Amino acid sequence: MEPHMFDLTGMNALVTGGSGGIGSAIARSLAQQGARIAVSGSNAEKLRVFRDELDEHTPQHLQQVDHVAIACDLSKAEEVEKLVPAAVDTLGSLDVLINNAGITRDNLALRMKDEEWDAVIRINLEAAFRLMRAAARPMMKARFGRIITITSVVGATGNPGQMNYAAAKGGLTAMSKSLAQELATRNITVNCVAPGFIRTAMTEVLGEDQKAALNARIPMGRMGEGEDIGAACAYLASREAGYVTGQTLHVNGGMAMMS
Repeated sequence: MEPHMFDLTGMNALVTGGSGGIGSAIARSLAQQGARIAVSGSNAEKLRVFRDELDEHTPQHLQQVDHVAIACDLSKAEEVEKLVPAAVDTLGSLDVLINNAGITRDNLALRMKDEEWDAVIRINLEAAFRLMRAAARPMMKARFGRIITITSVVGATGNPGQMNYAAAKGGLTAMSKSLAQELATRNITVNCVAPGFIRTAMTEVLGEDQKAALNARIPMGRMGEGEDIGAACAYLASREAGYVTGQTLHVNGGMAMMS
């Protein structure tokens, strides 16, 4: 049987923030393409439930693939340092790292507390750095790897009330470009996917007026789905995307058109 395009069979992937809306959609997309997944998050029970659900998204001919769940609190450096070794230990190797986990602590600059700044930078930016650094080692030995980081449209455009979040997301982009240059000769690509407004549990609490105002800013007139981000990750994780590195793929329905 000819493999189809973007086939990830035989590849092992670690997805952080794996039980959240976008994280779970990414994990499902990679599993559907044949990858074996280690999902990570801070809620061990939610992760276990989701790991079992992932089996339903695994292609029929790969039903023997067993996905794994690894709990990790990204605000604790010592836990972050153990995550990649634990994934390599459990999966046997690590081909794909998806840095998806993130938090928001929104506030206007004049009111923003030091701890609101620190928490967002520590989880969104510093933890991603630690995971990239750790993942680069086994990937360099294997001379193959895909590092994909979920950023945000606001990392490129800014957003009032989100100095901390925008700084972290913009920082992830610059960090990825730097690492892409360091690892390029080892057949390791480093890219970002920047979502616009995506329908998640967080956006579902918005009122109809708020949703209508958001949709009015999007040429496609609607929010995106988690699957839209999952598809972008499946492409960047694939062997076919081997000549794409240091790039940001913007998935935002045309809301912000980046050159």
